[in-house]
Amino acid sequence: MLINEQTKIATLIKHHPDALETIVTLSPDFKKLRNPILRKLMAGRTSIAMASKIGGCKPEDFFKALQPLGFEVDTKGVIPKEKEPGQKALPIYLKNAKAEQIVNFDVREMLAGGSDPLRDIQLKVKDLKAGEILKIINTFEPVPLVKLLEKQGFQTYVDAISDNLYETYFFKTDGTDSSADLPTEIQNSTDWEQLLQHYKDKLREIDVRHLEMPMPMMTILENLETLPEDMALYVNHKRIPVFLLTELKDRNFDFRIKNIQDGEVYLLIFKNK
Repeated sequence: MLINEQTKIATLIKHHPDALETIVTLSPDFKKLRNPILRKLMAGRTSIAMASKIGGCKPEDFFKALQPLGFEVDTKGVIPKEKEPGQKALPIYLKNAKAEQIVNFDVREMLAGGSDPLRDIQLKVKDLKAGEILKIINTFEPVPLVKLLEKQGFQTYVDAISDNLYETYFFKTDGTDSSADLPTEIQNSTDWEQLLQHYKDKLREIDVRHLEMPMPMMTILENLETLPEDMALYVNHKRIPVFLLTELKDRNFDFRIKNIQDGEVYLLIFKNK
């Protein structure tokens, strides 16, 4: 198989059964790929170039490690960009859309500055008129946002322009108010101290404040996969992770929040009884 920097990690793993463990040897960060849930969520959307940045290595390290498995490196750099696994064809509403129908919202500067664009995205969604399409411009595929708005009846389409440029489209055909069910800011939990005391000897603590999106969410979900049912996960975070909270409910976890100030938020996550 011919590969280059744009080749997706999922493609490598699918092509050769030993590719997963070979990739894991390149960086401790890649051990997360052994988790089938995280692998399904991330590997299909992560190229060799993107993974190299995450793991602190170089694409050449991938090529060297994979060559003994029969992978051949493209030396001309002309492999067409791969389609995401299961990527849909360009939908009719985009093919026929006029420029004035598309509402562009570039969130890259906000993310680079450490801000959470969710509230601004909520306002954009709320202000959409019938027939308008919201386009989010981002440095990665906003998987949680896609899942959230699909539950609200939106059609979605993700266009991976390059490793660090994604354009995601959201379109709702019925023209109904789609903002009612979006998460709103969650206040401090009234029983925080009581539950913290309950789990005081059964806490696993992690700090995700230094991680770039979407790694905080991935790290939390990875820890929850191995968390014993009688324990709680104590998370140091920079913000209230609204998209994560939707995932927690889907996975039968409960949570409490202690929001101290901007940049200082604590979460207590535990299994629903």
